[in-house]
Amino acid sequence: MEMIAAASRRMLDVRGIEQELFEAGDGAPVLFLHPGRGLIGSWPFIEALAGKARVIAPSHPGFGKTSLPRWMNTVEDLAHHYLDLMDALDLRDLTVVGSSFGGWIAAALAIKPTSRITRLVLMDPVGVKFGGRDDRDIVDIWAQKRTDLAAMMFHDPAKAHIDHASLPEEELLALARNRESEAWFGWSPYMHDPKLIHRLHRIAAPTTVIWGASDGIVTPDYGRAYAAAIPGARFQIIAEAGHFPHIEQPETCARIVGDLIGQGR
Repeated sequence: MEMIAAASRRMLDVRGIEQELFEAGDGAPVLFLHPGRGLIGSWPFIEALAGKARVIAPSHPGFGKTSLPRWMNTVEDLAHHYLDLMDALDLRDLTVVGSSFGGWIAAALAIKPTSRITRLVLMDPVGVKFGGRDDRDIVDIWAQKRTDLAAMMFHDPAKAHIDHASLPEEELLALARNRESEAWFGWSPYMHDPKLIHRLHRIAAPTTVIWGASDGIVTPDYGRAYAAAIPGARFQIIAEAGHFPHIEQPETCARIVGDLIGQGR
């Protein structure tokens, strides 16, 4: 698997769920919740952030090698699972960072009462619908041609390329499992929870919302509305980045998170 040499991998039982977990770095803990594509492409960001903090990067249930129980089928379920993971690892003074689908999970996690989360960073999250019934707030990623989707997701579409022919079978299976699980949790209603918009006001942790200027999946205007729905949230645009700013601008995003941790101290 593509990862950094400094990262360790282990499997952890979390209330009956076999949890795949990667860790790198030392210091204040950061829980990184990956996008629907999984951890692929996120390692440069994790490596940069690991120079400033202890980064904990789990594979969501149904993704990577983490098991998926039959009863688990909503992002709310995933959020409660991460409450259990935080308890299992006894994480305190925690910064939660979520990207895209992982940002949705992070928001659903942060609305719940917990003293463990000290900071929240959302990077181009989905999970909320601001428009009317017939408005398409979030582009349907399963209805797009591959080339069109790459241009919507990335400022530089070449960064969307994955050389499937060179990947080991194990990694190909993980990619397929990630795609299947993203659809399982986000198919209907499409990539949002109708109730979440009414609960974002419950986020108590200081929040920074980061947005790629070239995001064609959820536009910066959607990002501004997301930030406005969270009390006191700060909104920051990242130039030359699309839907995954942590992939296209890993050093910039790691610096933002690192600075937030430093300010908290």
